[in-house]
Amino acid sequence: MRLVYDNIVFDIQRYGGISVVWQELLSRVSGQMQDIGYLDDRQSTNYSRGKMDIPDSAVMQQIKHPRLSRYLPVRLKMDSPFIFHSSYYRYCTHPKALNVTTVHDFTYELFVKGLKQKIHTWQKFSAIRNSAAVVCISENTRRDLLRLLPDVDERKVKVIYNGVSEAFHVIDQKPVEAELPFPSRSYVVFIGRRDPYKNFDLTVRSVAATVYNLLIIGGQLDDEERRDVERFLPSSRYKCLSRVFDEHLNFYYNHAAAVVYPSSYEGFGLPVLEAQRAGCPVIALNASSIPEVIGETTLLMQKLSEEELVSKLRLLGNDELMRQVRDAGLRNASRFSWQKMADEYMKLYQSF
Repeated sequence: MRLVYDNIVFDIQRYGGISVVWQELLSRVSGQMQDIGYLDDRQSTNYSRGKMDIPDSAVMQQIKHPRLSRYLPVRLKMDSPFIFHSSYYRYCTHPKALNVTTVHDFTYELFVKGLKQKIHTWQKFSAIRNSAAVVCISENTRRDLLRLLPDVDERKVKVIYNGVSEAFHVIDQKPVEAELPFPSRSYVVFIGRRDPYKNFDLTVRSVAATVYNLLIIGGQLDDEERRDVERFLPSSRYKCLSRVFDEHLNFYYNHAAAVVYPSSYEGFGLPVLEAQRAGCPVIALNASSIPEVIGETTLLMQKLSEEELVSKLRLLGNDELMRQVRDAGLRNASRFSWQKMADEYMKLYQSF
C-alpha cells in the first residue's frame, strides 16, 4: 500500500521540535518502504527539511499557499487505498485514504484562548476524528485526547514515544573555558519557550537564591523580559542564546550543573532526554508527561514552588548524588531512540 507523507510542518516552522520528529521519521521509513509519495514545498527554508533529499519523482503534489492550505483538508487523485500521514493535523478527503494523525500535545486547548485557539482546535479535532489511527507521543497526551474527545474510539489511539538524537552524548575531554558562557558546572540551563506554563519566572527567582548562573537557550529576551530577569539576576549572572544547534547544545549540556525544566505541561519533553543523554542532571516538575520520560530521579519536583526548586538546586553540590543522577539519566535515555520510534510507525502502517 502506498504511503503519502504531508510535509506541511516544514512550511509552518523554520525550526522546531515537530519538524525534528518529522525529519527523523521520514529519514528512517524511507529506507524501509519503497512506495512513498510526498506533499512538499521545495522552497521551504525549514532547517530540518534542509537535511532531507527528497527526489523530484517522489513529490506527488507541491504545497502551494501554505499560509492558507495548512488549514485545509487535502485532495488527492488515487486509484487504490493508501495511507496518508500529515505532519501537522491535515487529513485527506479521498474515500480510499487511511489517515494517520500524530498528536503532540494539547497546549492550545489548555493554555491558549481566542480565535487562534479555536481555529487550531477545530483543525486538530477534525483530523483526529477523520483518522483511521491516531498516534500520541505519550500516555499523558493519550489521556488528554480521550478526555477532551470522549467520542473518539480509544482502540484507534496508540502511543509511540519520540526518540532522542545521538548528537547528544557525554564529552570526555576538558572544556575550553573560553567557549563556555560561564565556568563549567557553575551554571544551569533553561531551554525552550517561555510561555507562562513553562515557569521561566520561577526559574529566575530560584536561581537567584543560589550560587548558580543562568544560561537561557531560546528566543532572545525582549525588553520587558530583560527587565524582569534583572530584578533578580545581574547581567553578569545570566546569558541568553538563540538558534543553538545540537553540537553546541550538547557542549552546553555537558558542562552545566543541570537543566532546569519546571514546565507544568509537556506533550513529551524532549530536552529532558537530550540533557540526560549528555550526562546532565535534570530538575523537572512531576506533571503531565514528564514522569514517563524522565525516569526515577531525586531531582523531580513534587510541587511547583520556589522553595521546592531551590531545594533541588542545592542538591547539585552533592557530587556523589549527582554521579548517581547522571548514571541513572544515561540509562533512562537509552530507552528512547528515533529508530525505535520509526519501527513502531512501520508496524502501524503495516497493520492496515
